[in-house]
Amino acid sequence: MKIVTVTGYKGGCGKSVTAIHLATFFSALGDVVLVDGDPNRTSIAWGERGQLPFIVADERKAMKIVQGRDFIVIDTPARPDSSDLKELAEGADLLILPTLPDVVSLEPMLQTASDLGNASYKALLTIVPPKPSREGETMRDDLKANGIPVFDTMIRRTAGFQKAALAGIPIRELTGRDRLGWLDYESLGKEILEVLGHE
Repeated sequence: MKIVTVTGYKGGCGKSVTAIHLATFFSALGDVVLVDGDPNRTSIAWGERGQLPFIVADERKAMKIVQGRDFIVIDTPARPDSSDLKELAEGADLLILPTLPDVVSLEPMLQTASDLGNASYKALLTIVPPKPSREGETMRDDLKANGIPVFDTMIRRTAGFQKAALAGIPIRELTGRDRLGWLDYESLGKEILEVLGHE
């Protein structure tokens, strides 16, 4: 069983969207439960509007159904304090920290990294503006320059995610340009499998 936890130091950084789409990616490889620990219950509400290819469980009921699964994806509350962060990292095979590609997000990310120390975590740039903007690349370079492990894959900003949320399905199920965001999560999923050493 591999446990991937998605957490962020602020709301609106694509945390629940990332949890849902990683669970979708893993669902092609095995049995997946997404544990929704976010007080907003975004993942549960998303699944109730339509259909997701995995089980979504409220964190208070999750213990009964996580046993024997291949992958557990945990969507946590935003703004964990430093002791919560350490516990989240210790309880996961990989901690993913979605962050926006703006200068305002750099400082909290550096603080989070310092709180985490040697834990197994990686930053993920989300809601990245399309080219010709270079905000995503610039932020990724800044994070790397500060010694923060960061995924090469960046998640683009696209209206497809809102459409998928309204329909209660993963963006993978959309067509045409609306589906482009899925390519980013496929690429991210492959990077995560390498980190986890999963065959």
